[in-house]
Amino acid sequence: MSEARPDPSVPDPILIEVPETITTERLLLAAPRPGIGPALSVAVAESIGLLSPWMPWAQQVPSFEESEAVARRQCADFIARRDLCYQIYDRAPEGRRLLGGTGLHRMDWTVRRFEIGYWLRASAQGQGFMSEAVAALSRMAFEQLRARRVEIRMDETNRASRAVAERCGFELEGILRCDSLSPQGEPRNTCVYARLGL
Repeated sequence: MSEARPDPSVPDPILIEVPETITTERLLLAAPRPGIGPALSVAVAESIGLLSPWMPWAQQVPSFEESEAVARRQCADFIARRDLCYQIYDRAPEGRRLLGGTGLHRMDWTVRRFEIGYWLRASAQGQGFMSEAVAALSRMAFEQLRARRVEIRMDETNRASRAVAERCGFELEGILRCDSLSPQGEPRNTCVYARLGL
C-alpha cells in the first residue's frame, strides 16, 4: 500500500514563517532558547501556589535542569511548528525579567485553528500584562498565520483566566461538563472561548 500524499494545497508547517519575537508597549514575547532554565525555574517557583490548581505541569517546583530541559524541548517544538511557546519578558529599562509564558498550542495547520495558553508569575499579576500578551499573540495569529479560529480553554472556576479571555474579545461558546480532570484528579468543567478570523 502506498503512503498517502499530503494535501499539496496545505504548506508543510515547518516552512511557515512564524515570528520569533513579538513586541508590545511593555512586553517582549520571545521564542524559547537554551539557557533560560534557571530564570524559568525561579518564575515557576515564585508562583507554584497560584499555578498548581490549574496547571498539571506546576505540581512541584522544578530544578534548574528540569526547566532547562523544558526550554530546549519547547525550542525544538517551535522550530518544527509542533507547538509555539513564547516566554513573556518585561521591557522595563532597568532590565529584562521573565514574567511568564504564553503560546499557540494544539494547532491544526489545515484548518488554521490554534489554542492560546498562558501563565504569569505571582509578582507580575494584576498589572494587565497577560491581556497585553494575549492580545498581541492573537493579532499575530490572525494577521500573520491567517488563523480562522483561535480558542482559549480553561477550568470553569478559573475566574482570572476567564477575565483575560473576555478582555481580549473572546466569546464564550460553551462549557464542556466533566470533560477533563483537574491536576488533583477531580472532574472539572471546561470553558471554551473563541474568536474567528475574517
